[in-house]
Amino acid sequence: MLYRLGADFVLLLHFSFVLFVLLGGFLLIKWPRLMWLHLPAVAWGTFVEFSGWICPLTPLENWLRAQAGEATYAEDFIVRSLSSILYPDALTHEIQLILGTALLVVNLAIYGWLWQTPR
Repeated sequence: MLYRLGADFVLLLHFSFVLFVLLGGFLLIKWPRLMWLHLPAVAWGTFVEFSGWICPLTPLENWLRAQAGEATYAEDFIVRSLSSILYPDALTHEIQLILGTALLVVNLAIYGWLWQTPR
C-alpha cells in the first residue's frame, strides 16, 4: 500500500515538474525569485528532451510500482503518461527534439516578455 502511494506521489510530482518546466515562467510575474528554481528546471527538462535520457523519477516510480506488485513500464514518463494526449504516435527522438525546442521557445518568450514588462 505504501509503495503504491509512493509511486502515485512520484507520478504526481513528475507531472507537476513537467508543467513547472513548461509554464513555470508565468509564476515569475508574481514571484520573480522563483526564477532561480525555474531556470535549472528548464535546463534539466531541455537536456532530457535533447539527449533522449529518461528522468530519474521514471525508474523510481517503476521501482515503487514493482515493490507494490503492480505493472511497470519501459518508456519514459512523457511517452507513458502524456503521449496519448499530446501525440497520436509513439514518441520518437525527432519529436523529443521538437519538444525541447518548443520548451526553449516558450520559456524564452515568457522571459523576454517579463524582461520588457516594467515592474
